[in-house]
This record gives sequence, structure tokens and C-alpha cells, in this order.
Amino acid sequence: MRALDIAGTGMQAQQTNVEVISDNIANMTTTGYKRRRAEFQDLIYQDLRRAGTMSSDSGTLVPAGAQVGLGVRTAGIYRINEQGTLEQTSNSLDLAVEGQGYFQVTLPSGEYAYTRDGTFSLSDTGTIVTADGYTVSPGITVPSNAQTITIDQTGQVQVTVSGQTTSTIVGQLQLATFQNENGLAAMGQNLFTETQSSGNAISGTGQSVGFGSIRQGYTEESNVNVVTEITDLITAQRAYEMNSKVITASDQMLQTLSGLK
Repeated sequence: MRALDIAGTGMQAQQTNVEVISDNIANMTTTGYKRRRAEFQDLIYQDLRRAGTMSSDSGTLVPAGAQVGLGVRTAGIYRINEQGTLEQTSNSLDLAVEGQGYFQVTLPSGEYAYTRDGTFSLSDTGTIVTADGYTVSPGITVPSNAQTITIDQTGQVQVTVSGQTTSTIVGQLQLATFQNENGLAAMGQNLFTETQSSGNAISGTGQSVGFGSIRQGYTEESNVNVVTEITDLITAQRAYEMNSKVITASDQMLQTLSGLK
């Protein structure tokens, strides 16, 4: 009976849907997190009667035919890259990107990763690093006698050191954009790596064409809407229950058939 297999694919699809929603809710307070959405596709169809075939010797054609779908599958899980709310922290090394762009991070392997999480700090050598100690590209070092750190909306880093009245430029933060942001591969730790689907990183400075601005003293909150997620969760749960009822009904029909004498 096809209904058993079809309903089984429906339950698997809704299980995936619930897993995506639960991950969104779990990360509702994760800095720079972008909510995910599962998308589904119908499976292949079985022709019981093919449309367009001849139904008589006189050449009449079947107008519609009869096809039975064989279920559903997960087509993809997409990130919704809309801007999250900026939260003021007043920490001079907390940065947020308002608009397009990712901060570039150098991994211990020497490869680049990309993040929207701008909760940065200084290493023991004065280099600006992520919460995990990875260097924020291009590797800007703040002098040990720096009294203030100012980062403008283009990403230019200036410091004021003791004994001086004017600020000194110590570096320029770089942002990266991609032709297809959804093609980036999430590696955890709020980091992404480029793939063939995302295309190569396009580097630039804040407020230049195609890039957002950098806001000092702010972090970008998750763009998860809890009300929407709970509503989607209830919908997925009901869909799961309906598919399970199809399996129960199909099982009862099979019992009826097996009981025939």
C-alpha cells in the first residue's frame, strides 16, 4: 500500500522541519545568528494512466491521466539573511555590520572564515581577536599604552595613546560579501566558510559600494522571531500527527484485507 510509504516520507519531512525550528529557537540569543527555513519538494509520480495516450482506435486522447505522488523530501534548508536588531553594549570592541558584509577571520590553519558576530577582544599581544582567539583580518594590533580605541563606520581603527592629543590609525578592518550567501557552509562558532556555491569572497571596506557600515559599541542580535517559530512549530506538529493518522488508517485497511476469507 503506497499510503504507508507516502505518509512515512511526510513524517520524516516534518521531523526535519521541527529540528530546524528547534535550532532557531535554541539560537534566539546567539549573536549574529540567521534563522533557517526548511523547504520541501514532492517526489516522483507513478502513472496509473498517462495523459496524452490514445484511448481508442479512432485516435481520441486521454485529457488528464492519473498520477499518484510518492511523497515528499527535503529540498534544502535556507538561511534568512535579514538584518538583526542592533543592541548597544558600549564596549569599544563590540562591532556590528549594519547592511551587507561579514567580518573576515583567520583560522589557525591559515584559511579564512566569515562571521556576523562582532564580539571581539584583544589577545595577549594586543591583536583584535574573536571570542575563540582567532585573528580578525587583517590582523590589527592595538598598542599596550592605548587609552581609547575608535572604529569608524568604514572600519578604520584609531587609538589614542598616553602623552598624545591626536589619534593614530593602526589598521583597517575588511568586510566580505558573497554572490550567494546561502551557499556558505556553517562550521559552528558563528563562523562560515566559502564554497563553490557561495562564490569567492569579495573584500571591501565599510560603507563602500555593496557593503554595509560598521557600528562600534553594538552587536547584532539573532533575527529569530519567537512568535513565528512557535506558530511554525505547532503547524509542523499537526502535519506530523496527520501523517501518523494516515499510517494508522492504512494499517487498519491492511488488517481488514488480511481478515477477508
